[in-house]
Amino acid sequence: MTKIEKVGSFESKITVYVVVCWVLAACGGLMFGYDIGISGGVTAMDDFLIKFFPAVYQRKLRAKEDNYCKYDNQYLQLFTSSLYLAALISSFAASKMCSKLGRKPTIFVASAFFLCGSLLSAAAQRIWMIILARVLLGVGVGFGNEAVPLFLSEIAPVQHRGAVNILFQLFITIGILFANLVNYGASKIHPWGWRLSLGLASLPAAFLFVGSVVIIETPASLVERNQESQGLSTLKKIRGVEDVDAEFEHIKMACEAAREVKDPFKTLMKRSSMPPLIIGVMMQVFQQFTGINAIMFYAPVLFQTVGFKNDASLLSSVITGLVNVFSTLVSIYGVDRVGRRKLLLQACVQMFISQTAIGAILLVHLKGSNSLDEGLAGLVVVLVCLFVMSFAWSWGPLGWLIPSETFPLEIRTSGFACAVSSNMLFTFIIAQAFLSMMCHMRAFIFFFFAAWIVAMGLFVLFLLPETKNVPIDAMVERVWKQHPVWKRFMDDYDGKEDVKNVGMII
Repeated sequence: MTKIEKVGSFESKITVYVVVCWVLAACGGLMFGYDIGISGGVTAMDDFLIKFFPAVYQRKLRAKEDNYCKYDNQYLQLFTSSLYLAALISSFAASKMCSKLGRKPTIFVASAFFLCGSLLSAAAQRIWMIILARVLLGVGVGFGNEAVPLFLSEIAPVQHRGAVNILFQLFITIGILFANLVNYGASKIHPWGWRLSLGLASLPAAFLFVGSVVIIETPASLVERNQESQGLSTLKKIRGVEDVDAEFEHIKMACEAAREVKDPFKTLMKRSSMPPLIIGVMMQVFQQFTGINAIMFYAPVLFQTVGFKNDASLLSSVITGLVNVFSTLVSIYGVDRVGRRKLLLQACVQMFISQTAIGAILLVHLKGSNSLDEGLAGLVVVLVCLFVMSFAWSWGPLGWLIPSETFPLEIRTSGFACAVSSNMLFTFIIAQAFLSMMCHMRAFIFFFFAAWIVAMGLFVLFLLPETKNVPIDAMVERVWKQHPVWKRFMDDYDGKEDVKNVGMII
């Protein structure tokens, strides 16, 4: 029997079924990670460039190509970034579906779009087909990234909420690693290796499809949609105990408060909603301006730029992918022990040093058409790994965790939709602009991201409250109303005061 844990007045134990639900839902992260990791490797494959981007391929063949500019092509960048533009737009539709139909069907829809997009991308014959496939995948990302983190936060006991939510980020890193391994193998298969890389996205999509059928709906979503008896039975099932009456009463009270909000997006604009909204949006903006996706999207391109050949650059990407996965495990262990703020602040220091050092090496030693010597190129790989390592236990998982746990139930789906759409907007901007920025800013692009990391550290230091072991329903009373800055915004909050000491998660 699993040990029964008690937090506040609520009991729970971890059962096999609830762990299966966590893992299957987190497969949404697997799909998202595969999409992140696959694009950079595919755009480095000559067969893919010859098929869709011959001008870029010809530029690669020039004897004295400019290291920083050889991949600068707006259509090539659109191949990567179109996914995120579609995800941005679709996240608002996903928010509505999450509220009206529940988290489970929203995840199902995400898996269907993922499957369609992956199959079309593998079969593409024209550039418009490859872009359309990326758009379909983007809609899947919009629906999946809206529903999965909410599902994980709502189904987890409060004492394990951070670790459970970070499963989403862990599966993102596994997806990136899987994509890097696939790219490494597929790059040796001519001329259709790129089709294999893109088509294998159907595997994580199929896992998510199965998961969307097997998982259970969250109690909060069921009660919010007036399915109280089903919500009670679901709560007993996921908690593994029969005595859930007290917790269920608190869920009902929070849902009653949520039902009183007729227009959640209008409520989101109230002064008292600004603290979680600003935190949620800025966490997503800063997550992208660490420069992580620029590195993960284009890792093979980046390593080719500093002098690695194609196979070696893809292998270096696999190494960074492994670092990404294992470092995320550090976050799962530490987030509910060390806390959110300490992980974020430590990472800012490590990421700043890494980005600055990479920029300095490239500024001094990498000119327009030369390569770094073997020792310096290896040092760049080590620095990239140190950067990825610190991101993976901090801004990567916590960028999704913190917005999913800080919004009150009445604005949770709308607030999280704003956070997700902000992530996708700035991911789109970085993906669309990075290769052009690298061409024009050259090594200074790494100093650009380092400056953002300084701003992020100051933001955490002065504006981000600690939410470790704070139940979602207690955020207003125990976090926002106590914070020296954000308490000034809470004078018009009219939420239910009688749920302020809830020892649970909704």
